[in-house]
Amino acid sequence: MGLMERAMGNRTGAILIAAALLCSSGQAQSQAQSSGNGVSNFLGNIFSGQKSGPAPAAPPGPDGGPPPWSGEDGASGHPLMTASAIREAAANFQNCVAAMWPDAARRNITQENFERFTAGLAPDLRIMDLMDSQPEFTKSIWDYLDILVNDNRLAKGREILTKYKPQFDAVEKAYGVDRYAIASIWGIESNYSTQMGDRNVVQSTATLACVGRRQAYFKDEFLTALEILNRGDLRPEQMRGSWAGAFGPTQFMPTAFKRYAVDGDGDGRRDVVDNAADLIASTANNLKKDGWQAGRTWGYEVVLPEGFNFMLADKAKAMTIAQWQSQGMKRADGKPFPDATEKAYLLAPAGAQGPGFLMLQNFRVIMKYNPAEAYALAIGHFADRLRGGPAFVQPWPRQERVLSRAERLELQQLLAQRGFYKGTPDGQFGGQTREALRSFQASIGAPADGFASSDVLERLRGR
Repeated sequence: MGLMERAMGNRTGAILIAAALLCSSGQAQSQAQSSGNGVSNFLGNIFSGQKSGPAPAAPPGPDGGPPPWSGEDGASGHPLMTASAIREAAANFQNCVAAMWPDAARRNITQENFERFTAGLAPDLRIMDLMDSQPEFTKSIWDYLDILVNDNRLAKGREILTKYKPQFDAVEKAYGVDRYAIASIWGIESNYSTQMGDRNVVQSTATLACVGRRQAYFKDEFLTALEILNRGDLRPEQMRGSWAGAFGPTQFMPTAFKRYAVDGDGDGRRDVVDNAADLIASTANNLKKDGWQAGRTWGYEVVLPEGFNFMLADKAKAMTIAQWQSQGMKRADGKPFPDATEKAYLLAPAGAQGPGFLMLQNFRVIMKYNPAEAYALAIGHFADRLRGGPAFVQPWPRQERVLSRAERLELQQLLAQRGFYKGTPDGQFGGQTREALRSFQASIGAPADGFASSDVLERLRGR
């Protein structure tokens, strides 16, 4: 996904992982990134309703390279994403880049370096398809967790923890951030540096700064990428990553690098791509500055009592552990809660049929790294497994079929017809859709868990 990726959804996932997340429509999406887009966009479709999801598979270019831009309007309907607007902006690309020189100069980028790092830049218009794509199908959260938290990745993570033990020791002492959380982010974002994306970050951010619907945001990312090169922290060949500009094993956007990157080994550079000490320390610094609580976990798997009120499953309705216990909540592993005064909110990602989770402050911190609850759940669970913990206790409703985009759109339209949904139906499920779904479920006496099952769609159809 750690945020288009932070701001658009900022961290990106890995090339092959994101491709594997999407089912039979054959999506070759690439934070998959052969084009570099991914985990966070996929997750947005499950939980956060982001519209910058993975792109459909496209044939390769004539030379066997990446596919070209489709030449079609973007799915968002934004006026800057029409085919004519994209072509017009692309024709003005060189002028757009040149016009950013005064801003670069104000950031102390030398004219020599500005010209060197922007020489020969051309817009990568394939990014417009990736930015505005609408997936037809997505994987369920349990399939997503199966893919990311697997034996091979766990084995590699344990190797990494052993290989870089001195660096992890130093970082835990300096920042108070759990080594297993850092190793988990490294593993899920790039499969331990093997899937970081292969797009030129300067080209990608320059394209997005001059073409499309997020130009102001990406102008800052582009200029910050030039600052990184100007300072000499990274070489141009190291700055390769996702289509949205995230790079390195833990997928820093340029502005996130500027805020959080540190020199972990004192060599005068902040190399979060090839230097393990810098990478581990910078990721820890990011989490610490976002509010990581040392010595605390991210959350607990819990068993929900019979007849539970799922209207309480809302991150805006945090309560103390003691208050949750008074609702009949228990840990799934039977152990006591360590601190009944901690505040937590309840996440029930598969509704009444699946496990529940009480999420603590460190889960919210992971959400700042990538704002998708399924991503943060995968990070937390993977960290626990690296620590030697067990798999989740309770089963997922694996019999449930994931709705297609057409069905998701129909569900929203039916909710709107019944007066429950006030937004514009778009096939993307965010908080507004879940609240509408809960209200409908409550009106028919069903558990108001907000889970979009095929059964609830049939109930909306009146069958």
